[in-house]
Amino acid sequence: MFGSIVVGTDGSETAREAVRQAIELARLAGATLEVVSAYEPVSGQRLKDEAIEAPRDLQWSVNPREDVDATLAEAAEEARTAGVPDVRTFARQGDPADAILDVAEEQGSDLIIVGNKGMTGAKRFLLGSVPNKVSHHAPCSVLIIRTT
Repeated sequence: MFGSIVVGTDGSETAREAVRQAIELARLAGATLEVVSAYEPVSGQRLKDEAIEAPRDLQWSVNPREDVDATLAEAAEEARTAGVPDVRTFARQGDPADAILDVAEEQGSDLIIVGNKGMTGAKRFLLGSVPNKVSHHAPCSVLIIRTT
């Protein structure tokens, strides 16, 4: 049925619900779970300032994607604990929808799961909604989880 399932997360409650449901479906289908999160570039000066404020032994860990790495690690651990042994994580710089679409294409995924945040009311007509963009450009089936 599904051999590879991609789920996008930014750590929000909507995304967490999408991850929870993706984990359950991956577990039931015996699928690989590909967890994707995107980050925006951070200026070098801001990174230097944050590194100076960090304790000396932790300065190496201040990087433009540390929050994304933590979000991905949390989702991967949740999946493994729930019985999904094959979990891969992808931190991508740039637009979240593009990151999800790129990973789905690269991995030859069968399904993308995203939360529905941003698809209600007048907002659903605006460009930039991650679920909207993913649903219109996906190389595979898309499941939009109703979270609100």
